Amino acid sequence: MDTLTLYKCLAEETRLKTLLLLHSEGELCVCQFIDALDISQPKISRHLAELRKHQLVIDERRGKWVYYQLNPELGSWVNQLLAMTLQQDPTLISQEQSRLKGSMTTGQC
Repeated sequence: MDTLTLYKCLAEETRLKTLLLLHSEGELCVCQFIDALDISQPKISRHLAELRKHQLVIDERRGKWVYYQLNPELGSWVNQLLAMTLQQDPTLISQEQSRLKGSMTTGQC
């Protein structure tokens, strides 16, 4: 993954928030992204496919659920960039984290 591709992915709001949520939470399934980002399944799947294509995320199927996490082979500078982004503006995904916490308590997955 080259630097320009990373910044292109980060320039799109849904992909940026997806990566920040994964950085913050570690691992999420598609249904959790749907709840947190308040978007449709086809839309989040399209964004996740783009991130997977550029090797920013990896996925693992468990039964009927697909779980995503940041690619552990990403350079440390990418993780630092995501951490600094959250540190600089913690409100960037605060609403999404609140929705995610709500969906986790209802156990929808």
